[in-house]
Amino acid sequence: MKKKVAESVFSRRTKGDVVFEAFIYTLCVLILLIIAYPIYFIIIASVSSPSEVASGHVWLWPSMPTVIGYEAVFEYERIWIGYRNTILYTITGSLTHLLVTIPAAYALSRPNLMLKRPVMILFTITMFFSGGLVPTYIAMKNYGILDSLWVVILPGCFSVYHAIIGRTFFQSTIPQELLDAAAIDGCSDFKRFIRIVLPLSKAIIAVIALYVAVGIWNDYFYAMIYLSSPERISLQVVLREILIMNSTNDFTMSDIAALRKQELIKYCIIIVSTLPMMIFYPFLQKYFTKGVMIGSIKG
Repeated sequence: MKKKVAESVFSRRTKGDVVFEAFIYTLCVLILLIIAYPIYFIIIASVSSPSEVASGHVWLWPSMPTVIGYEAVFEYERIWIGYRNTILYTITGSLTHLLVTIPAAYALSRPNLMLKRPVMILFTITMFFSGGLVPTYIAMKNYGILDSLWVVILPGCFSVYHAIIGRTFFQSTIPQELLDAAAIDGCSDFKRFIRIVLPLSKAIIAVIALYVAVGIWNDYFYAMIYLSSPERISLQVVLREILIMNSTNDFTMSDIAALRKQELIKYCIIIVSTLPMMIFYPFLQKYFTKGVMIGSIKG
């Protein structure tokens, strides 16, 4: 009976409901087009003739398909070294960040943590004030980690912002009664964290991991400052070199075709630099969406 009543209530849609739903669907489609079309245009422009792109003939599909832009990018031998190093930096840096930040966030979420308030104040201060680039460079030099894997990983192995997000998640999502029951059964803090907290925290771990991975993958400034050896160069620095090299050659040649090829190389560089993250994101989308919505649901 209740089911029939509910079905009858939802089946009685007024004309205003239909108009409103049509408006919402139309708005969502427009927003999707606004977001998706620039990405689609970059993809089709990267495989189109530079002259066709410059003349505005590329709108919905490639025109005079060509791969000269990708050939110019991949013929640069150091790009494979950059790919290898960036993948290594991203995986190692993300795992190290999670290994440090997630336990710290869990510790900050415990009500019986000693000196909890002073520690949070000290952490918060670092979000507004830092030593600056020159003191940081001197510190990295004194530590002896310049031009090494550790200079990319260690400075970013902990984030106060991510620790606060994790702390809020643990406080609002992990039931204290569940942890108390585990403590009564004889579980130590470490066992509770490993066997109970981590399995229930896949969403927030995925969100933080994705944020960190994208940040490391896209970073070029600190890699340009701290890394000098060709065998340790990152992908973003290599792509920057390719762009500068082609820009210099184009201006000296003073050739319109070369200038158009430079624009084509820019499109190809965008695809080369973002494609791995675009492939990797769907595997974390379920956890990412859930983790982002947790804060809004819990308040």
